[in-house]
Amino acid sequence: MAEWIGIGRRARRCYGFDEIALVPGKATIDPEDVEICWDFAGKRFPVPILAAAMDGVVDVKFAVEMSRLGGIAVLNLDGVQTRYENPDEVLEAIAKATAEEATSLIQKIYTTPVKENLIEKRIAEIKAQGGYAAVSCIPQNAQRFALIAESAKADCFVLQATVTTVKHQSSRYSPLDLHRFCKERKIPVIIGNCVTYEVSLELLETGCSAILVGVGPGASCTTRGVLGIGVPQVTATIDCVQARDFYFQKTGRYISVITDGGMRRGGDVCKAFACGADAVMIGSAFARAKEAPGRGFHWGMATSHSNLPRGTRIEVGISGSLEQILFGPAVVDDGSQNLMGALATCMGSLGAKTIKEMHFSEIIIAPSIQTEGKLFQVVQRVGMGK
Repeated sequence: MAEWIGIGRRARRCYGFDEIALVPGKATIDPEDVEICWDFAGKRFPVPILAAAMDGVVDVKFAVEMSRLGGIAVLNLDGVQTRYENPDEVLEAIAKATAEEATSLIQKIYTTPVKENLIEKRIAEIKAQGGYAAVSCIPQNAQRFALIAESAKADCFVLQATVTTVKHQSSRYSPLDLHRFCKERKIPVIIGNCVTYEVSLELLETGCSAILVGVGPGASCTTRGVLGIGVPQVTATIDCVQARDFYFQKTGRYISVITDGGMRRGGDVCKAFACGADAVMIGSAFARAKEAPGRGFHWGMATSHSNLPRGTRIEVGISGSLEQILFGPAVVDDGSQNLMGALATCMGSLGAKTIKEMHFSEIIIAPSIQTEGKLFQVVQRVGMGK
């Protein structure tokens, strides 16, 4: 698989969503007859999509609405919702800042410490309105925040960093023992992020309930530019799925793989599932919802880093309601609305009755899929030409 890139050095070719296409099946199915759902930790979700734990995407109101629609929205416990009693004022300031001011303002805003009582309060607000309370934090805060989250009756805990490995070393602090952490939890744990077979397999062995796949593909993430690390999402998902399947064959325990980031429209979501994902996590597409707290803006999780920001604030605009983005009716022509409708229609064309059947779809390398016959769309900047 590897090619020579210089004397004594080889590199593997990897692929992203824009470089592949899905081949229609030998038989087709009425999209109304396909079964779209995700089984996670003993609960079935009719929407196999998670909203990313980003401050421009998820607040209490958004989490409740996402739950009502059948999916999961993850609240960032390291963000403004738990640092400020009234986060709306802070979010308004971020939205009004100029492009030149945005990063430094976000860095300043995130220096205010997280208030533990606000962790309990936000979870309680979600639960009081019948929502599924999924919360997230970085490994450094996980031990403390997880106990608070469990006490507040959270439903799921997401442990997330740019790259998470079982074998982490530091001379400054004691690394989090992921095996012990998962064993001690009373609620399901999702761990991320990773992009390789070996790391995925080791994370699966910790006792987690799902893993997140993706390093740097997000619309507002600059990790790939700042650090030069990452693996395109098609290859990353397929490699991690192989680890999932090997672990299942060895243990009989099936653990979900969640492709996180890099999906701008319905076609990308469909490709992620065809690559083997059990669910997907999306940020920028949901940041465009009128319910999103970012007011048409979206910024990466590591934008606030005091010394080396690895994200930026981008303007995504507001395209419609969360329900429109998930279920339509779509009023835009670029595939960013009615994601569930796109998934159902794709499954029908592939002849896949379920998400698991979709995992066996034929995939081809086809970079021209984005441009073939699309000259007028490109020139006029409509549809796939945007």
